[in-house]
Amino acid sequence: ELERAEERAEVGEIKIVELEEELRVVANNLKSLEVSEEKANQREASYKEQIKTLSAKLKQAEARAEFSERSVLKLQTEVDRLEDELVGEQEKYKAITEELEQTFAEMSGY
Repeated sequence: ELERAEERAEVGEIKIVELEEELRVVANNLKSLEVSEEKANQREASYKEQIKTLSAKLKQAEARAEFSERSVLKLQTEVDRLEDELVGEQEKYKAITEELEQTFAEMSGY
């Protein structure tokens, strides 16, 4: 009876040692996971900041593009107006030139 009790105690002690070792492994794994989680949280925060920065830059670029498009439209409108004005002035110049030629011709004829 004593032998069996000693044997069970020995088996129990071996089991305790095995469980303590397993507990150390689990504890180490937990520490590794905690470190990994912290690093992942830091990366996530960094990515969020990058997204925020890039979103702000995108908004600025879109605003500049919109302003540029409006400016191009205004300038194209002004170019069209000036081209029309130029055509009108060229027609006036042609009419004045023809009138002068006619006047000179009439004066030469007298």
